[in-house]
Amino acid sequence: MSAHGTLKAQQAPRRGVDADGSVTLPLQRLPFSNLASAEAEHAFKHLIDDGPVTTDAEVSRAHYGRFNDALAADMLAKYPVHVSEDTLGGVRVHRVVSQLASPADLQRGILINLHGGAFMWGSGNGALVEGIPIAATTNLPVVTVDYRMAPEHVFPAASEDACAVYEAILKDFPAESIGLYGLSAGALLSAQLIAWLQKRGLQRPAAVAMLGGAGADIGGDSASLGASMTGSLPESGLASLFSLPYLTGADRQDPLALPDCADDVLAKFPPSLLITASRDFPASSVSSFHRRLVANGVDARLFVFDGLWHAFHIFSELPEAQETYRIMADFFMRTLRLKA
Repeated sequence: MSAHGTLKAQQAPRRGVDADGSVTLPLQRLPFSNLASAEAEHAFKHLIDDGPVTTDAEVSRAHYGRFNDALAADMLAKYPVHVSEDTLGGVRVHRVVSQLASPADLQRGILINLHGGAFMWGSGNGALVEGIPIAATTNLPVVTVDYRMAPEHVFPAASEDACAVYEAILKDFPAESIGLYGLSAGALLSAQLIAWLQKRGLQRPAAVAMLGGAGADIGGDSASLGASMTGSLPESGLASLFSLPYLTGADRQDPLALPDCADDVLAKFPPSLLITASRDFPASSVSSFHRRLVANGVDARLFVFDGLWHAFHIFSELPEAQETYRIMADFFMRTLRLKA
């Protein structure tokens, strides 16, 4: 009998596997990864904030506002940057500029940041936590976008705001000198913006970096195990992006909401950088999205940090966070056409 025939003849699932392919995990102690830094282990034990398990946006905004205020204060003490508030395309933004950058540096190119926060929180200091270290590392100006969020607004409000800012920046910088990046919900929004620009017939940015998220729904092993592997309650995990208030009424088959559903959209993505971690709940989706991009001919790179968790790089003291900043800087230096 051939190997195929042997496999076909085995009708019953093997021991330990249910008929639907599920397995029941025994109680098991998971040690902290010996491939991660001592600083990461300390942060894992003491600094990770699970946040409130609630659907009340105001409760979450107050909680994460305090958390991000502390992180931003630490970064502002560490990195010599100047922060100013502005309006671009009718949308509030913050400009983050390295004090070590020369006037010529600030004209070479520009980066747009779309912050994380489940499309419910993360504006203001939450966005600055993502913008400050990248502006300091690249010497390029960073514009963080305070896009409209749920529950007050739903899809595609954030895409409209991000596009308005992008169009305003196009008046001062060519598309080949613009980079885009986002964390978590901001990673999805970055992918959505690429699809949105295609629909509008606008030139895409030179590159996009997606951290802790991508243009695909949550799924795979990490969606089931991510919360447990960080010591969080399983119910604190996110089963689907479409359970987020922001995506209320959005169509899963609409590439403007979920770019992963359309190969023709993915094929037009710019060079892409994806960064996640082995205990990050969307890690499986990020990995799958990377493969989809590569299959569609996109120059896409994936970095997975072992033992780390969702949005680990906001803790700027971690060696892995600093490595992430360097990876992003190298990526944008390689892909953007910067003015000499």
